[in-house]
Parts: sequence; structure tokens; C-alpha cells
Amino acid sequence: MTSSYDPVVTDPPLLNRYTQIVDLETSRATYKNLRVFYRKHQQAEQLPTEPAPIPLLVFIHGLGGSVAQFNKLLTSLTPTAPCLALDLPGCGRSEFNVASWEAYTTDALIELLEIVINKYREDGQRVILIGHSMGSSLAALLANPRTPSKSSVAKDVLGLVAICPPASLPSNLKVAKLALSIPDFIFNLFRAWDRRGGLESASVRRFLGPKADSESKRLQNLYNWQSRTPVWRRMALGALPKSSQNGGGMATPEEWAGLEIPVFLIGGSADTVTPPNDVQKIGALLKGKVDPSDVKPTEGEGIVDSAAPVDTRAVNLAEALNNNTNNNTRDQSTPLSSSPSTASSPPPEQQTPSSPVQNPNPPPIPDLNLHPKKQVKCTIIPEAGHGLLFTAPTLPALISDFLTDHITKRLSLAWQLQFLSRDGKWDVKNYEKWRKVKPVSDDIAGVFRAIKTLRGPDDIHCPKRFIEDWGDVIKDVIDISHDNPAYDPSLLREGGIRYHKFATLSKVPPNDEEIKGFIRLVDGIREEKKKLRGGEGEEEEGVIGVHCHYGFNRTGFLLVCYLVERCGFSTKDAIQAFAEARPDGIRHAHFRDRLYLRYAGGTMGEGETQ
Repeated sequence: MTSSYDPVVTDPPLLNRYTQIVDLETSRATYKNLRVFYRKHQQAEQLPTEPAPIPLLVFIHGLGGSVAQFNKLLTSLTPTAPCLALDLPGCGRSEFNVASWEAYTTDALIELLEIVINKYREDGQRVILIGHSMGSSLAALLANPRTPSKSSVAKDVLGLVAICPPASLPSNLKVAKLALSIPDFIFNLFRAWDRRGGLESASVRRFLGPKADSESKRLQNLYNWQSRTPVWRRMALGALPKSSQNGGGMATPEEWAGLEIPVFLIGGSADTVTPPNDVQKIGALLKGKVDPSDVKPTEGEGIVDSAAPVDTRAVNLAEALNNNTNNNTRDQSTPLSSSPSTASSPPPEQQTPSSPVQNPNPPPIPDLNLHPKKQVKCTIIPEAGHGLLFTAPTLPALISDFLTDHITKRLSLAWQLQFLSRDGKWDVKNYEKWRKVKPVSDDIAGVFRAIKTLRGPDDIHCPKRFIEDWGDVIKDVIDISHDNPAYDPSLLREGGIRYHKFATLSKVPPNDEEIKGFIRLVDGIREEKKKLRGGEGEEEEGVIGVHCHYGFNRTGFLLVCYLVERCGFSTKDAIQAFAEARPDGIRHAHFRDRLYLRYAGGTMGEGETQ
């Protein structure tokens, strides 16, 4: 594997920073040099620990996948909860050093995951499982106390998020086993053919669909190259039962139906690996609407994978090669150059509650039910394929909402930030932070400038200096901070700058009514500016300054909303435009996630049962 595809070289910064390389021993094998990602909540000691600490989020990748595929999700959720993920043996950054096929069966992987979870979770800490593809099946087996292998962590699982979950075994087990019996060198020839065309190859299209952007294609191509043939074959065969009647493989319909915890099922409408119908099948099982014996495999369904060497549905090798030739013309004998995969978000430390002491007047502490009642939520994300882990921008907010609404509101980052916030924005530490922030951003769409709050006693960013420096550019200031301003607004008015108060809570993304109110306010200001211009349809020269405290999160959120709803920007372009004008942009991931969920197409086929 070339260095541009080396999982160490391409490991995202967040994952690399919190990675440990460990040896783990199970009853079946000793696995050496396994990659474990573990990031403890940065303020765990300051958060409530009764009746239990903040739950541990455990991420489980699918067949051929790796922890790196969870990078965007981990970037969003690590500020909220402790997070744990394992590159299964031979996957991602974990070495392939155990040849025994028995070491890669589903039961063997379940035992390994149990050991890892118990090694890293605190005393009394509960667990929430988040799996993708085959990882969802492993999560279901871990969470079900009535499986034949009965997981030791099942009693402590508070909930399960299953992303692109497989509802059943392949329709033809004999064919699947035959395909997996092909020698490695023949398998690798098929892989090379399947990858012809690079980013436009069949191996990339299969997971992403035809509408994926170039960055998503680059990532999927990277993950496909990183999937090792001997590991993939061992895990794929280990996921199949010895016969269609006995256990030992992926979660069966009976095992899905036996879950008694909150479950969130997420699929992609364009997923051809685990069709969205699988989400509906599992949802019906969990809601008791169908009998497990009535759930049949989808015809032509192959082995469920996350980054596959080959398409196991193509059992006729000659036909598969011919079909591929018709769709790919580029020779892919050498890998494309690939830069390291980096998080598009700021470092998590900028997003994590960082106050060393608790708020003396904290909000009420939400309940943490150690035995939450069974609830089922099903969501299909439009136009998303099997790679929606890194292609669907709405995914982090959807999962965050499920965790806070159906498990515990202690997992709300907004609540945590309020609970941990210091009393007083002008202590020495926060004053120094404020002082270092650039006072006024660059122009944003010819409508706005983001600013930090003014401060009366300051020599530089006070009303008098602001009027002198910016009075010809900024004609209106909207103060969206919740408290009374740290300056006298009448001084702005005296200098010819109109002041508008529109209070919003800190640390919390504005809600629908606040968004509507802000847009109405800006519309009104712009209409007034047209009147001042003479009613000719052109606005008075000058833009609108908007500030919260520092001028990043709430300010950026509301400006992005206005750019999308009034100025024709896409969500992504509006977020980028703000970040270009105000470097670092919207710093809190949960603010960005909320914007994508609000504007990026939503979901379809939602439903839940209490």
C-alpha cells in the first residue's frame, strides 16, 4: 500500500491524537497492535455522576470498514460524551497478525468488543452503541441479553443507533461461501478490476451512488484501498452461520426483535448495499408488527460491507468483469494521490465545555434512566448511499437529537455548556480571550459584518472608537446577547448607528421562532434602509453589524440562516462564506449540525413508537 493510502498517514487529526495501540487477549486469540480510539469527556469530573456517569458512546464499524469512517460523527459527538472505537483486527490501523479464521467469526469479534468496552468504561458507566452496516449487527448482538453468546455488557446498554443495518442474511448462503473460497490472488485480480476508473469506479459508485461529491468519492476510494483482502474474507465468512438454521453469524430477525431498549434505525434512500427497506423490516420487527420467521432476505443481496474488495452479488466473474468494462475506461493500475483526511471542524477543544468550575446557578439536572423504555425511531436520509457516515451532513444532528430526546438530556451539549459555564464573562481569562478576537469580520454577502460585543471601558473596541473606525461602513448593530450590553447603546445612536436588541441564550442554537424573528428584524432594517435611500429599491449604503459575545457561534448561526433563506446560499456555501469572513467560523459543531439538519433536505420515512 502506498503512503498516500496508508491508514496511519491518512488518519484524521482527532483520531490520531486520541489513538492507543494495544494488545488484547480473548479466549480465541491474542490480537497484537490493535488501534483503539478513546477520548474521555473533557469535563467528566464536573458533570453529574449519579446514578451513573455520562454514558460511553461506542462506535462499531462494518465489514471492510474502519474507525476513520466515523471521523465526522466523532468530531461532532466527542464534545458531548466519552467516545470509544476499535479498528477490528486487520482493519484500519490495526495490524493483521492473526491468521486463524476462527479469530474473525462474529462470536470472536463480540468477545473482543466486550473486552475493549469493559477495559475503557468507568465503574457503573452505561453504554450506547453506534454501529454502521455489519457493525450495527454486532451492536444488536452486544445489546441483546438473550442471544446464545449473551454479551456481558448487554445489561448496561442504554440505546442503539444502527446506521444502514442489515435485516437478514444473504439470500444464498452457499453462493456467498463459494465466493469467499476463491484464493486471495484471484480475489485481488477481481479487486483491481473493480477499482478501474478510480473515483468513478464501480467500487466507489456501489457505496455512494451517482450523485456523490468529489471529496466523498476520494474518501470511499481511500477506504476501499485500505480494506485488506485476507481480513475481509475471514470476517465475511465469519459473519455467515454454518447453516441457515443455526446461529453464530450476523444478528437474526429474532435477535433484532428481542431488543428492549431505545433503537434508532437510519438508512439511505440510495443505498444499494443495505436497501432502505431493511430499516423498515427491522423497525417492524422491533415494533412487533411482523413475526421474525416472516422476514426473508432481499433477492440478490450480497454480503453486507462498508468498504468492499468486490461486489459479492456478482457471482459470475466473467459477467461482472464485462459489466465493469462498459462503465470504466480509466486504468487504475496505480493509486491516485490522496491527501490526509482532515476534519472540516475546528479542533474539538474549541467546542468542548472548558470551564474549570461549575456555574453557581446551574440549570436543573436531567434524569438518567438506567433502564429506558423501548422506543423505535426510523429515518431514511434522501439521496444517501451506504457511505452516509461521511456524506450525510444531517447525520450528527439526527443522532444527537435521538440521544437527548430518547435516552437522556444530559447528552445535550447545550445543557452541558450551560451547566458548566462560569459566572461572569469578564473575568481575567474570558477578557483576554475577548481581547484577542478580531473586532469586525470581513464583509458577508454585502449585508453583514460579524462583530464581537463592544465594551465601554475598552480603549479599542468601545462605542467611541467603533463609530470613528466603522461608522461609515456599519449603519445598524443587532445585539443578540442575552444580557444587558457591556456598553451604552445610546452612544452608538448618537454617532449615527442604529441599535437593535434581539436577545438569545448563549451556548444554545437559536430555535425556530428566534430564527424567524431575526429574519423579520433584518428584513425590516433593510426595508428601512431602502426608504432612507429614497425608495428607489436600493438600500442605504452600509451593512448590519451583528454580535453575541465573541461573534462566532450564535452570530454565525443566524447569519447563515439569513443567507440561506433570503440570499439564495446553500447551507454549505453559507457556512463557508461566514468562515471566510470570520476565520474559525462557527466553532461549535452542534451549531453547524443544526444548520444542516434544518436546511440540507431533512429526512423521509420517519416514525417512532413509545
